[in-house]
Formats: sequence, C-alpha cells, structure tokens
Amino acid sequence: MVYAHRGGAALRPENTIEAFDNGLALGADGLEFDVRLTRDGAVVVHHDDALERTTSGRGRLSACTSDELRKVDAGYWFKPTDAGHDFPYRGIGVCVPLLRDVLARYPAIPLIVELKQNLPELAHRTIDQLREAGALDRVALGSFGWRVLRAARACEPRIATGASREETRLALYRSWVGWPLKDETYREFQVPENSGPTRIVSRRFIKHAHRAGLPVKVWTVNDVEDMRRLIGWGVDAIITDRPDLAVGVVRDGV
Repeated sequence: MVYAHRGGAALRPENTIEAFDNGLALGADGLEFDVRLTRDGAVVVHHDDALERTTSGRGRLSACTSDELRKVDAGYWFKPTDAGHDFPYRGIGVCVPLLRDVLARYPAIPLIVELKQNLPELAHRTIDQLREAGALDRVALGSFGWRVLRAARACEPRIATGASREETRLALYRSWVGWPLKDETYREFQVPENSGPTRIVSRRFIKHAHRAGLPVKVWTVNDVEDMRRLIGWGVDAIITDRPDLAVGVVRDGV
C-alpha cells in the first residue's frame, strides 16, 4: 500500500484537504496525517505544536480556538519546487481541517492518524469521532507518546494502534535473538527504516513481524530506489511525501 504522508507533503500544503485530494488523485491507497487539540477541545489536523512553519498564524496551536484557526492560511508558506519565488497557495482558502471533516470527506479510505500530543484527552476525542464516523475498522492510530497510546487502547480495544517506541525497541531486540512476538497490544509497526544509528527495518525484522501477523509500514520514504528495496524486502506499506513516485513503483514496477 501507498500512504500519502500528510497527504503528500512535497506536492501540496501538508495536512490539508488540498494535499489529501491530490494524494488520492495520484493513486495513493491511504492517507497519513497528524491531529492535535485546540484550546476549545476540537480535534484538528496539524503537525507542529506551533503555527509559524506552515501557516500565516503565530504561536501555539493549542492556544487557539477552532474559530481562530479558521482564519489561518494553511497554504501560506508552501512553495512547489518549480514555483520560483511564488507561493501559489496563499490566499486561496487553504485551511487547517477538522478531523470530523476529513473523516466525512473520505468515508472509505484507510487512514493512519498520528496523535501528536501525549494527552489521554486527545485519544478520547479522536476515538469519539472515529466511532461517530464508523471509521474504527479503517484507521490505525500512532504516536511517539506512550500515555496517549495507552489511553487509546483502553478507550477502544477495537482500534488498531502502532507499536510505541518502547514496544518497537523490544520487538527489534526479539528479532535479533529469534524470540517470537505473541499477544501484543499493538497491531502494526509504523516505523522509519533507521532511527539514528540503529537499523529498525530489515529483512529479518519484517519476517519477524509477519510471523506474528503484524504489518510493517515504513516512513518517510521519498527515494525511488529506497521504495524498490523496501518493497523487495516485503514491507506492507510505504508512507511517502511523494505518492506520485511511490504509486508508479508499487503498481507498475517502474
């Protein structure tokens, strides 16, 4: 499978409807994106704690209400590689989307939703919206934070979650010594190929995960040769900023 990372962050303003529409139009099978809580408890799609890198806003997202975020231009700083000095997505209505709106717009698309704040409240509110949208069976949650993952699993045992950093580390150690994975509380791995000097994804690790029935989804893979190599090793999904490239590699073998 190909997941468009933040919708395809190299091609359109990341974590926006414009990016999601484009990634899917290019043939991506699913979407990966990030969620955070606003000051008034809305679940919105945005990666950074702060607004400055990708939007016209300033300050922390968590200090804003959902109404205030509607006035922020989420395409403000995005510039395609061939755009010269222009910022073609400024002033055309690109916004920070609500999770509820994303779920409604893509009712049958597989999603990886990363919980960016290590807050049980974020897990609870996200799962409430997944239930309302009937999306539990097509969404996998991920996070770097253990508290929010634990809260998600306790709140809704039916929801698939990725392994935490600690769980991934233990699984990696087990793969080295051939100690099988069994009855894990996570249902997949959402991992980079390498973490610092440590290799996570290898043929051995993939086989180790597959013996336990656990898919391996690798981020963020933007180079064609890396895509080909990982697919040859047997990974289950490529998470990429370049769905235009990955779709061709996966489906056409080019």
